[in-house]
Order: sequence, then structure tokens, then C-alpha cells
Amino acid sequence: MEEIKTILLKHGFSFKKQFGQNFLTDANLLDAIVRDGGVGADTTVLEIGAGAGALTRALSKAAKRVVALEIDKTLQPVLAETLAGCENTEVIFRDFLKADLPALERELGAYRVVANLPYYVTTPVLTRFLEEAELCEGVTVMVQEEVAERFTAQAGTPAYGAVTAAIALKGEAVITRRVPRTMFLPRPNVDSAVVRIDFEEGRIPVASAAAYRAAVRCAFLSRRKTLENNLMSAFRIPRERAKALLSEAGIADMVRGETLPPEVLARLADVLHAAGIV
Repeated sequence: MEEIKTILLKHGFSFKKQFGQNFLTDANLLDAIVRDGGVGADTTVLEIGAGAGALTRALSKAAKRVVALEIDKTLQPVLAETLAGCENTEVIFRDFLKADLPALERELGAYRVVANLPYYVTTPVLTRFLEEAELCEGVTVMVQEEVAERFTAQAGTPAYGAVTAAIALKGEAVITRRVPRTMFLPRPNVDSAVVRIDFEEGRIPVASAAAYRAAVRCAFLSRRKTLENNLMSAFRIPRERAKALLSEAGIADMVRGETLPPEVLARLADVLHAAGIV
């Protein structure tokens, strides 16, 4: 950790809360995250948030190619030093949430995402890959431990939510390791965990991915209300219509959406799509 601290001090870098900057520096942990991500000699890696470049450098040693996006341009001299000699690595100073993902994918080809994500952008970043990415083979990210529990939750549990069901359409989320707050610089107020999601085309067959997303949003619109009531609110339909749709999907009309596994939500999505509602 002292080496990174020294480099940051040398370049007058100051941590910025608005970017959620908490850097990893332990070499053994970094190498373990690279392994968790399934990175090999033929892998192209996209990293979101290069930070001080410690994970980027570990990725460059194992991968065919690494492209890292970093929002904080003041890290440019730091990364120039920490990534010196990493010929297979490119850093692009750009906000990923504003980047042209299709254009980036055309330039990358098939790739995997490995990143220590800032907590404040975890869900929007993951959502882009779930909903927009076409060439991404999987995502391995360090996130807040509580968020990791949500990503991997089972239906009917308190942690199960819309993001859990959204992930399930593309792959199964697995916690590969838990990381205490003491491993970060500066130290955050929470512990973290690494989550790996391997994308699998057609994992849960649906007629329309957009309809599935709409069904998921509806199911979790109000956790205390029945799915029947949420259908009425979300799609502005009368109660008898909502009951009929649920019946067609094989779902009891008094059930709450948070209790339904993704496969059942997919059935509802297909019914909604066939009915022309979404």
C-alpha cells in the first residue's frame, strides 16, 4: 500500500468523494480478483474506474488486452506511472455512463468486465451491461457487501429485489469473495464483496426482454401491495383484467411480486407482451 500512497502523494492527488474513490492495493487480493473474473491470455477486459491503476496492472499481466475507463482526469499522471510498461493496456478518460457503449463494443469485440466499482454507480453501471451490452461475456465487480447480497438473493427473501430479477435474465450472480473495509485506501465505512455474473444467452427464455423488465418493475412497484394491485397501477388496467392476466400466467391473484422467482416473472412478461400491454 505504501507504494500507491507514495505515488499519489508525489502527484498531489486528493481523493474526491463525488467519485467514490476507494482504491485497492494488496497484490494478492488483486490477483485473486483477476482469477475470479476468469481472465486469461485470450481475454479482452473492460475495466470501469481505473483508480490508481493497481487492478488495471494486475489485469494487464493476465489478459490479452485491457481497456480502462476513468472519470477523474487528475489521475492521468498517476496512471502513467503505475501502468508504465503495460503495453496491452489503454486508459480512456471518460464517464462510462455517458459513453457510447455500442461503439465501444465494436472496438473491443468480445470482452469481460472486471472492476472495483464506486458504490454510487454500481447499479446504473451494471444495468447498462444487462440491458444494452451485446458482446459482454460476463461481469466481475467489487461492490458494497449489502449490494452483493441483493444481487445474489433468493426470491421471497428481504434482499430480493428488482435488480436481482434483472440479473437473473442474463446470468447467475455468485459471491466469489468478501473483502473487509481495511483493504481499501481510504477506508470506507462498509465491507465489500466480489460478485461474478457469467452471461448466458437465453438463460430464461422470454418473448421480449423489454416486457420482462416491465414485469419486474411492476412486481416491485410497491413491495407491500399484491401483484394484482401493482398491475393495476403500473399499466392502468381494471382489477378483472389484472386477475385474468395473472391467471393466464399461472399466478395467484393475492401473491406479492417479491415472492416470485425470475422464471415466473418471465411467464408474466410473456402474457403481458402477448396481450399488447408491453
